[in-house]
Amino acid sequence: MAVGDQKGGQPHFLRGEMVEETVLQRENEEPLLHTSEERMPPLVFFLRGQLLLLLLLLGTASPQDPEEPDSYMECTDGYEWDTESQHCKDVNECETIPDACKGEMKCINHYGGYLCLPRSAAVINDVHSEGAPPPRPRPPRPPAPGPPRPNPCPQGYEPDDQDNCVDIDECDLDLHDCRPSQECHNLPGSFHCSCPDGYRKVGSECVDIDECRYRYCQHRCVNVPGSFTCQCEPGFQLGPNNRSCVDVNECEMGAPCEQRCFNSYGTFLCRCNQGYELHRDGFSCNDIDECRHSTYLCQYHCSNEPGRFSCHCPQGYQLLGTRLCQDIDECESGAHQCSEGQSCVNFHGGYRCVESNRCSEPYVQVSDNRCLCPASDPRCREQPSSIVHRYMSIASERSVPADVFQIQATSVYPGAYNAFQIRAGNPQGDFYIRQINNISAMLVLARPVTGPREYVLDLEMVTMNSLMSYRASSVLRLTVFVGAYAF
Repeated sequence: MAVGDQKGGQPHFLRGEMVEETVLQRENEEPLLHTSEERMPPLVFFLRGQLLLLLLLLGTASPQDPEEPDSYMECTDGYEWDTESQHCKDVNECETIPDACKGEMKCINHYGGYLCLPRSAAVINDVHSEGAPPPRPRPPRPPAPGPPRPNPCPQGYEPDDQDNCVDIDECDLDLHDCRPSQECHNLPGSFHCSCPDGYRKVGSECVDIDECRYRYCQHRCVNVPGSFTCQCEPGFQLGPNNRSCVDVNECEMGAPCEQRCFNSYGTFLCRCNQGYELHRDGFSCNDIDECRHSTYLCQYHCSNEPGRFSCHCPQGYQLLGTRLCQDIDECESGAHQCSEGQSCVNFHGGYRCVESNRCSEPYVQVSDNRCLCPASDPRCREQPSSIVHRYMSIASERSVPADVFQIQATSVYPGAYNAFQIRAGNPQGDFYIRQINNISAMLVLARPVTGPREYVLDLEMVTMNSLMSYRASSVLRLTVFVGAYAF
């Protein structure tokens, strides 16, 4: 029987036999006392009986008699029995095991074992708290099984708890004799060994089947144990049946083309927009510097831009279309700064404001551009009878010879002969007169001239009549502006 511990309230087991059994053994010794009863006096017998009763009472009331054998408890791993506290006490392996943790690890004891942690690790909860309850004692060991019962079921079956015969799964219990390369299949009362898929039986072993010999794949076949896989060439991917290969549209899957992508069978092509050329890597595009490749793209100045180019004109010109430059007629457009007493004269790349009255004595102005020397004025006898002002503009570096201005007589007299000449303004001989007929002549540019430059040429027409001894002249004062550019 179990006798209660007066201090801890825990059951107190005796080593070897229990207290009640010990008492019974003492009671069994009474016959030995009774056998010597005849040789004892009655008083001794009475005292002996009182002493035996007293010992019986003391043994029942004080289970912790020092004469009793030491008690003990079977503890779980990592604990040991403490005879003082009558509890299982944790074993500090960090103190009892030399070098419990190797290297730079530190030992942390906890209930039932210990931990090896890095020295930098911090322990948040102290598992070795005194308030933690000790582990419960192990349950008593189950009794040893008895001899096996005879199997009343046929081979391949065994009885269950209700003595019904149920099938034995030899495959699950590893009671079969299948080869390692074979698969075990349980059957009612038996089992069957077979080769897995992708293998064939050769003798008693399973050998892999090389499916690639049968050309199941459209492109490439890779044999693996028990199966095979199909692979496609670059630019293709496996179809839904995992055997055929279909083209991959790399353009829709993020092909590395910088600008334009064109898918083709098994590959793709990169192309560039207008104004770009494909780089040697086949993916990126480089800008084409059209201005560097040709000097004739623009009439004046070419400016390269990403993917294109643009033409620009100098001041006084405007772009005609996309490449040519056209002079801006400031006089016609009203973009000049001439006053009311001035006339606006346009030329290549600019304009000039000239005085409306350009006649000097002894000439008088008879129209906007005509000055007449009166015959009544003696000073006019040796002067041309009239001076007509005209203006023109030519481009720089014009090809020569070039007809630039035609002179025409306004009046024709019978028997008169007209001669044309350059009276002034041509010291270098850049111009000459080519007479066409009796009443007209052509001013010709003899040499290339570079602007900006300005010529004031006095083109004289001399009219002569030998029968009447008549000679008169008139001057066409032509101002020639040479532009700064060849357009």
